[in-house]
Amino acid sequence: MLVAAAVCPCPPLLVPEVAAGAAPELDAARDACADALGVLAASRPDLLVVVGPAGPDRRGPHPQGARGSFGGFGVDLEVRLGEDAHSAGDDAPDATTGSAAGALPDSLAVGAWLLGRTEWADIPVAGLGVGDTLEAARCAEAGREMARRADRVALLVMGDGSACRTLKAPGYLDERAEGFDAGAARALGTADTDALLALDEDLAYALKASGRAPWQVLAGAAEGTDLGGQLLYEDAPYGVGYFVACWS
Repeated sequence: MLVAAAVCPCPPLLVPEVAAGAAPELDAARDACADALGVLAASRPDLLVVVGPAGPDRRGPHPQGARGSFGGFGVDLEVRLGEDAHSAGDDAPDATTGSAAGALPDSLAVGAWLLGRTEWADIPVAGLGVGDTLEAARCAEAGREMARRADRVALLVMGDGSACRTLKAPGYLDERAEGFDAGAARALGTADTDALLALDEDLAYALKASGRAPWQVLAGAAEGTDLGGQLLYEDAPYGVGYFVACWS
């Protein structure tokens, strides 16, 4: 059963070593992420699963101990999913989009970096990379399966809003972006699972909103619970919507 969740953005720039001189620009987001992860730790989960967007070759389950790197961003920094190098084995979520191979996708690497800043004792950790075209119904089913994997499950959900908020945004300016992000922020801040599942898949894809599928996995996992939500951070630096929320 899902007992808590944290929603965080997943730009590699969240890692100060990657952001370098621009690191202070995301200090408020980092602080909010730390607060959200504190809620996860306080929930005392039996299993923690990190969920985030992934490309075709990194989708599916990633076991505890899986490694990620920020070498592609010019930084000699490696991270590991969970403190121990052993495989999470039976605690890893079922694959819904194929078998994961190789290193962690960037979103899970950022999640692993965030986890490394928090004390987690001996809690098993696993990861799941989901594709940005995975249908809402399959996302929700993946979440339901995840919530059944232990008596007390916590999720760290990585993903960004629209990348089309300004002219200089990665996806250029799209007038639909602000409304999409406002709706997503509202749903995340109020733990509104119905609103998350109703997010338009085609629009999210057009707006390059990488968080849509992971958020809908969260919505499926939270079905049947009475979790409440709180929005801790909402902004669009670099023209990309970033949200931090906690559910407990």
